[in-house]
Amino acid sequence: MKTLFLQAPSYDGFDGGAGSRYQAKREIKSFWYPTWLAQPAALVPNSRVLDAPADGIGVEQTLNIAVDYDLVIIHTSTPSFPTDARFAEELKESRPDIMIGMVGAKTAVDPGGSLAATKAIDFVCREEFDYTCQDVAAGKPLAEIAGLSYRLPDGSIEHNPARPMIENMDELPFVAPVYKRDLKIQNYFIGYLMHPYVSIYTGRGCRSRCTFCLWPQTVGGHRYRTRSAQSVIDEVKWIKENMPEVREIMFDDDTFTDFKPRVEEIARGLGKIGLPWSCNAKANVPYSTLKVMKENGLRLLLVGYESGDDQILLNIKKGLRTDIARRFTEDCRKLGIQIHGTFILGLPGETRETIEKTIEYAKEINPHTIQVSLAAPYPGTTLYNQAVENGWLEENKVIHLVNDKGVQLAAISYPHLSREEIYHGVETFYKRFYFRPSKIWEIVKEMASSWNMTKRRLREGVEFFRFLRSHEA
Repeated sequence: MKTLFLQAPSYDGFDGGAGSRYQAKREIKSFWYPTWLAQPAALVPNSRVLDAPADGIGVEQTLNIAVDYDLVIIHTSTPSFPTDARFAEELKESRPDIMIGMVGAKTAVDPGGSLAATKAIDFVCREEFDYTCQDVAAGKPLAEIAGLSYRLPDGSIEHNPARPMIENMDELPFVAPVYKRDLKIQNYFIGYLMHPYVSIYTGRGCRSRCTFCLWPQTVGGHRYRTRSAQSVIDEVKWIKENMPEVREIMFDDDTFTDFKPRVEEIARGLGKIGLPWSCNAKANVPYSTLKVMKENGLRLLLVGYESGDDQILLNIKKGLRTDIARRFTEDCRKLGIQIHGTFILGLPGETRETIEKTIEYAKEINPHTIQVSLAAPYPGTTLYNQAVENGWLEENKVIHLVNDKGVQLAAISYPHLSREEIYHGVETFYKRFYFRPSKIWEIVKEMASSWNMTKRRLREGVEFFRFLRSHEA
């Protein structure tokens, strides 16, 4: 079937993309690559990926494109599902014979509820959905497709057996050619990455057991299944040769640094290519591995510090202590590796005192840039189950993870700490981290390095101040 893989129109500036870890409107304009859609698209001949939010395309224009396809597969998430379902209904009204499916963590954990929400959705995929999408597009009978839940002609819902995890990750084709064919890479911004950048996965799954993390608990699993080092190096070579405008590669594996010998092998291969790169890392990578990475083109690490309180880190099964993270951060500073640090407010054990402790901790370790998120109890995660069991969420209430503009909300509250206090802790955190003379001077020096960086930081600064004002309101 002629197939469209779609990230549907959503809230203005909302990054709900198939790759975004927190589906929300960001502090500054940001879009992650829709890698989870590009991967099955690479398996389906003559398919197309359309990322409407990143392209700035509205509902009407997207409908005009989508009606020309036989099969439309929409990526959805818990925050974006209401608008995605509404789009599916409008598409079905425009062309009743079109087949519409949905993929993503939302459908993986709640296939029945997703199908029951609207008759416009014909099927949803569970587990890893690459080959499930390929089978549907090839016209295989739905009853024979593993990992599929679908609507029967009489309106009832059928759940097929689960699809096994993909073990040989090298059998999946590169996603970069799909990016080049279908996406406008200039539209993909991340504040801490060089522009334009490209992000790819070198494996799936994460061995860590963080209670809040979405992808390992819903789609990817806790076994880290990796591509060979040569496969990764070959795709980066392809990007450099065929997408010469790309200035940086981001490896978006949940924890790219888990297998140290593999990371070092990949790093040495990347060093010969000469393209700067960044990756996700846990704050426990030894100095020797960091040194190999830096000597072979590593520019930045995205590090989830989460909290400055060791008891909270224990509560969320982070597998890390603040003293280890401090040493790691100092090692990165010695080697000249930049860090984008991420923190979360409202995790189990949070108090006014621990919020203060985390802010002071962030100022002490001083990552180059930070992101402050709110604890988001996504269905399918341990955090969600804990929140329901302990009454941190209101029972039988719709979970609002974002507001009507796509901005992240505090969904969890505690007897000693309200949603409002947790929510407004975000702007307090940002102000106290960034509005320090030393940090301001650091940013000014960075801007002085080039006119392009000056223009970029000024634009981001305007967006950031707008975010703070709206957040306070």
